[in-house]
Amino acid sequence: MTTDAPISATEGRLGRFQGWIPYLGLALSAALSLALGPGGTGYRVPVLVLSVIAAGWCWSMEVDQAESERRRVKAVVYYTGLLALMAVLVLLSPFFGFFGFVGYLKVSVLPRRLWWPGITVTAALMAVCQLGGVQNLRGGLIGIYCGLVVVNVVIAGAVTYQAIEEDQRSRQRARYIDELAEANRRLRETMAENAGLHAQLVTQAREAGVLDERQRMAGEIHDTIAQGLTGIVRQLEAAERFDADPERRLHHVATARQLARESLAEARRSVQALRPGPLADAQLPDAVQDLAERWERSSGVAAGVTVTGTAFPLPPALEVVLFRAAQEGLANIAKHARASRVGLTLSYTHEVVLLDVLDDGVGFEPPDETASGQSYGLTAMRQRLLQVGGSLAIESAPGEGTALSISVPALRVPGAGGLLENAP
Repeated sequence: MTTDAPISATEGRLGRFQGWIPYLGLALSAALSLALGPGGTGYRVPVLVLSVIAAGWCWSMEVDQAESERRRVKAVVYYTGLLALMAVLVLLSPFFGFFGFVGYLKVSVLPRRLWWPGITVTAALMAVCQLGGVQNLRGGLIGIYCGLVVVNVVIAGAVTYQAIEEDQRSRQRARYIDELAEANRRLRETMAENAGLHAQLVTQAREAGVLDERQRMAGEIHDTIAQGLTGIVRQLEAAERFDADPERRLHHVATARQLARESLAEARRSVQALRPGPLADAQLPDAVQDLAERWERSSGVAAGVTVTGTAFPLPPALEVVLFRAAQEGLANIAKHARASRVGLTLSYTHEVVLLDVLDDGVGFEPPDETASGQSYGLTAMRQRLLQVGGSLAIESAPGEGTALSISVPALRVPGAGGLLENAP
């Protein structure tokens, strides 16, 4: 934009100057004709009248090159009348050659097939002026006149033709630039709209995830804590009915105490399900590192963790999904892979955060995403990822190990910067 503006301003000034050329040439021609031509009313009055008529014709009938394609008839009429007025004025005085030169400048408003006829007529009029006037067209000067016509057609015509071609190429380039600018504007609008839609989809996915989690927690509370509390109430009510039988009363109290302990354990487990304990005390990279170390001690299989990029805090929902995915991946390796080495890579980029879980175990034939035989753990992992706008990819083959690639959007927690910088 900063480069095109000066060019457009320069072209605009040049176009305005070219628009005044016919009037400047006409004024100069009329002044020279009146000052240096023969005196008398019979000469000066026609010169003044025809000059005014020519100026009025140019003012009222002129067609710009940009609109000449849409107004073909008016363009041809305008140029034809211009040639007729130039011819009459040149017959009056050869000084009107300064005005006759406009025939070369305005020929571009004609259709291409009429360019050379217009240039030829203009060249013939200019040759009359160069010869000193129509009164000199006699005898041997006629041959010179014909030679001047040919020279004018070849030189001035070629220059005019080349200038017209270059002007049209410039206009075409200007149209291309305008179209490109418009395309860029639409692209920016589309990108802004897509960004808004992406943010909206992420928000909707997050809200859907929150709703699903609420429904899951409601089901767990109903099936565990609520039922436990109901049992406690019943046991205490029963104990009240056996005040006279201490043994049975103590039995019901003991049962209520046991139900209370179980309900408390279920409540703690449900709370931990909202945000895993390791994430409550550490950032995601440290939590994954701690998970891998504990898994290595329990399984006896070497497990390494690599963090690439600049780690930054993610919203809790995303960190929980990644941590649970790491847990599920390690659990599956312990159950099925018979691996001797495991690697976890946590990669932070501007667009996504990736978790890769790789092993050198026996591998398997990955089922289709919609296959009914897919493990519950992988199905639950996919569902969790879909709720936050993430994805899961599985690469494996019998005897070639397994690679899980988990991806979630890189949504930064507002106001949080990078936490650590690790080289790959």
